[in-house]
Amino acid sequence: MLFNSIQFIIFFIVVTLAYFSLSWRGRWMLLLAVSCYFYMVFKPVFILILFGTIVIDYYAGIWIAQAQDKKRKTLLLIISLISNIGILAFFKYYDFGRGSVNDLLGLFDLRAIIPPLERLLPAGIAQWMVDGGGQVILPIGLSFHTFQAMSYTIEVYRGNQQPEKHFGIYALYVMFYPQLVAGPIERPQNMLHQFHSYFKYDFELVKSGLMQMAFGLFKKIVIADRLAEVVNFVYDNPAEQNGLSLLVATVFFAFQIYCDFSGYSDIAIGAARVMGFTLMDNFRSPYESSSISEFWGRWHISLSTWFRDYLYIPLGGNRNGELVKYRNLFIVFLVSGLWHGASWNYVIWGALHGTYQVSALLRDKWMKKVGISIPKNSFTKVLGVIFTFILVTIAWVFFRNHTSPVGRSFTILHRISTLSWSEKLHTPFNSVEMWFCIFLIFFLLIKEHFVQKIPTKNSLVFYLLFGIIAFLTYFLGVVTENQFIYFQF
Repeated sequence: MLFNSIQFIIFFIVVTLAYFSLSWRGRWMLLLAVSCYFYMVFKPVFILILFGTIVIDYYAGIWIAQAQDKKRKTLLLIISLISNIGILAFFKYYDFGRGSVNDLLGLFDLRAIIPPLERLLPAGIAQWMVDGGGQVILPIGLSFHTFQAMSYTIEVYRGNQQPEKHFGIYALYVMFYPQLVAGPIERPQNMLHQFHSYFKYDFELVKSGLMQMAFGLFKKIVIADRLAEVVNFVYDNPAEQNGLSLLVATVFFAFQIYCDFSGYSDIAIGAARVMGFTLMDNFRSPYESSSISEFWGRWHISLSTWFRDYLYIPLGGNRNGELVKYRNLFIVFLVSGLWHGASWNYVIWGALHGTYQVSALLRDKWMKKVGISIPKNSFTKVLGVIFTFILVTIAWVFFRNHTSPVGRSFTILHRISTLSWSEKLHTPFNSVEMWFCIFLIFFLLIKEHFVQKIPTKNSLVFYLLFGIIAFLTYFLGVVTENQFIYFQF
C-alpha cells in the first residue's frame, strides 16, 4: 500500500480511530493485524518469509539471554544473523551473483554453470518467487526489516536489551506498518518499550504528526514526482541527450530522491506520532552539509548509524591505527552500496563515498602536518556546501543508473563534463514548468534552512497551514501514485 494513495489515507484514518477506541491489548493486536494487511497488499505470500524470520529471531533472543556459556550465546547469534542475511542474500543477490559468475566464466570462454532460479524450483514455487523475466522477486522492504531484526538480536547479545517475551509485541516491532517497508530502521531500545505503553489521545501530537505527514506528502507528490518526469525523460534515453540536459536531470534527481525518501520518512514518523509513538529522525537538511562526513550525519541517519554501530565499530573502528580506520570506512561504504541493491552501479556509488571519506581524512592530516588551516566563516561554509553537493551528485549518477551497464554512468558523466552552454535543454516541460521546478527546489532549501518544523501549537495556525499544504498538494501534485524509490530496497 503506497503512502501517496487514497487507499492509504482511508486506511490511516480508520486504523487511527480504531486504535484510540481500544484498550492496550486491543491496540497491539489491531496494529499487528493491520500491519500484516498493509504488507500483504503488495504480495501476500511474502509475509511467510517475514513470519519465518520473526519466529527465528524471537526465540534466538530468548535463548541468547538464557545461555550461560559465551560460546553458546555467540552460536545462537550467528544462527540468527545467518538466517536473516541468508534470506536477504538469496532474494536480493542470487541473480546478481549468478550473472557476475557466469560473465566471469564467459571471459575465459567457459560455459555458464549457475542456472536461473526458476530451473531449480518446482513450478508451483517458482511462480511466486520469479517474475516474468526470470528474475527473483525481491520482497518489498526486505533490507529494512532485516536490519531492524538483526539489531534486536545483537543488542540482546550485547546485554543492552532484555529479550522480548511477548511474541505479539516482538512481531509488531518488526512489522509496525509506518516504518515497515522503508524505515526508519529502529533499535529495540527505542521501540519495544513503546509497544508496551498505553498512549492517551494527545491533540498536540496529532496536530504535529498530521502536519509532518502533510508536508511529507507535499515533498513526494509535488516536488519529487514532478522532478521525476524530467529525470525519467532524460535518463531513460541518455544516448539522445546532450550534456546540459543530463546535468539538469542529475541535479533534479538529487532533489527527487531526497524529497521522495525524506517524504516517506516524514509520513512514517508523522503517522506514528499521531498514535503517540516516537520514531527517530531520518534526515536533517543533508544538502546543507559542508563535508561528506557531515552529509552522512544528516542523510538516512537510521542506516548510517546502523552501519556505524554494527559494522564499523565491530571491525575495529578507529581503534587500531589510521590504515585500519580507512579500511573500515571503505568496507562500510562498499557494504552500504550493496545493501541498496545488487548492481555494480550501487557498488561504485558506495566506493565513491568511501573514497570521499578517506580522501578527506588524508587531506586533513596533510594540511595539519604542513600547518595549513581553512578559516571558518560564511564564505568557506558556502564553498564547502557547494563542493559537497557536487561530490554527492556525481555519485547519484551511478545510483540512478542502477539497472543499466556501468559504462552508461561514465558516459553520462563524460557528457556533463564536456557540455557546451550553447546546448539547448531537452525536457518534457516548457520553460514555465522548468522554472516552477527550480522554484520548488529553492522553496524546499529555504524552508528547511529557516523552518525545521512547521508550527502547530496554535490550533488556528495549524488548521490554516494544514489546509494550505493539502490544497497545494491536491492541485499541484503529480497524481500518478508513483512508488517510493526506497521501497525497492
